[in-house]
Amino acid sequence: DALRDRIAEPDGGAEPLAAPAGLAGTLRAYQLRGLRWLDRMTALGLGGCLADDMGLGKTVTVVALHLRRRSGPTLVVCPASVLGNWEREIRRFAPGVPVRRFHGAARTLDGVTDGFVLTSYGTLRRDAATLAGPRWGLVVADEAQYVKNRLSDTAGALREIPAEARVALTGTPVENDLPDLWALLDWTTPGLLGTAGAFRARWARPVGTDRDPAALDRLSRLVRPFLLRRRKSDPGIAPELPPRTVTDHQVPLTDEQAALYRRVVEEVMAEIRDATGVARRGRVLKLLVALKQVCNHPAHYLGEVDGPLTGRSEKLQLLDDLLGTVLAGDGAVLVFTQYVRMARLLERHLAARGVPAQLLHGGTPVAGREEMVRRFQAGDVPVFLLSLRAAGTGLNLTRADHVVHYDRWWNPAVEEQATDRAHRIGQTRPVQVHRLIAQGTLEERIAALLESKRDLADAVLTGGETALTELSDADLFRLVRLAETT
Repeated sequence: DALRDRIAEPDGGAEPLAAPAGLAGTLRAYQLRGLRWLDRMTALGLGGCLADDMGLGKTVTVVALHLRRRSGPTLVVCPASVLGNWEREIRRFAPGVPVRRFHGAARTLDGVTDGFVLTSYGTLRRDAATLAGPRWGLVVADEAQYVKNRLSDTAGALREIPAEARVALTGTPVENDLPDLWALLDWTTPGLLGTAGAFRARWARPVGTDRDPAALDRLSRLVRPFLLRRRKSDPGIAPELPPRTVTDHQVPLTDEQAALYRRVVEEVMAEIRDATGVARRGRVLKLLVALKQVCNHPAHYLGEVDGPLTGRSEKLQLLDDLLGTVLAGDGAVLVFTQYVRMARLLERHLAARGVPAQLLHGGTPVAGREEMVRRFQAGDVPVFLLSLRAAGTGLNLTRADHVVHYDRWWNPAVEEQATDRAHRIGQTRPVQVHRLIAQGTLEERIAALLESKRDLADAVLTGGETALTELSDADLFRLVRLAETT
């Protein structure tokens, strides 16, 4: 009865709810509605997934929830890169509430009775038994797509942590496939969607593969009370947020790139035609990665660490042009690439041109990340080169008014999260997003596939990208062949 009467409409409800005592800040209307929904769910002993777009203030909503519940300590598990952000936000919005990091060599839980404890997913894996000791009033999994693989050690460790209530935070509840959604909701509300096998049979196939609209509607109604999703584009959510403009820049290949591209297609397609099963799938992935590297820069594909870079890639030339225009207007730029090797080439190229830039990747220590964010936000460095996987979530980089995706990720949701490092609450200037696409190549065709996937994801919080490794030889060749451009 409580479920039906009180949370059938997650973002609605008649009862008033004020911000809790002790919150140093004013919650926006949609944040208050999110707090009310989380308070309902956790009061009933249920969990929920707050799946607002990045930058809409999920952190302050959780801080307010902790202050409202006052039911013991809250454990926040998040990527190491955002530990500092969580600590700053808690001290800002809940001054006086104890907060400590359970991370690093001197970590301890001694004396924890209230407040917040922050830990990383890596520390969770190593110290799951220790973290399972206290009785947590609330466990929060931030960037919860990190535990979408239910069989991973991280997901297993998270399930072992006892809590009165569990809350998942993510801007991408379905990053790739419908089982992502199952993994999140089976942690927040175990048993809701049945076993993983039953879910695949009942929902993943008819919704993700067959695109059955009736099944999609049933699934949406089933999960709606347990998952709250708001987008920046929704009416009334963030009217003060400045506009965002996305521009696709199509650039031709240089002669060197075109020759390399054709050679890779010819050589690897021959290998694919002679292979079957797992070996064939591996060769298809090899082909796709190699072609994307060729599209970026010949030096990326060839593994060069020195030598000339200018004049060999139209993408690099376009990046130079964009940076020249932006920096002349005192702007700031985030440049994302999924490849650390390419990021290092860009770093070397910009250094040679005298353009101040810094590079953040998966190997950057936590303290180094925080100092880089500080320097960029202070305006000390106008160009921030970022590895997409390492920096696509959790960072607040509102100094940037331009975002460049040097190469395209397979998943639009990952790109959106990266863009949201700049286009988030606190941004005061319009944000220009530039996506660089090699004309006539698989990048141009993949862009069309990504848009078709986005349609499904928007409809369901579902996904399912094309199984490129399962394409026939003929279909694969049509995808990767180099088209003649004019």
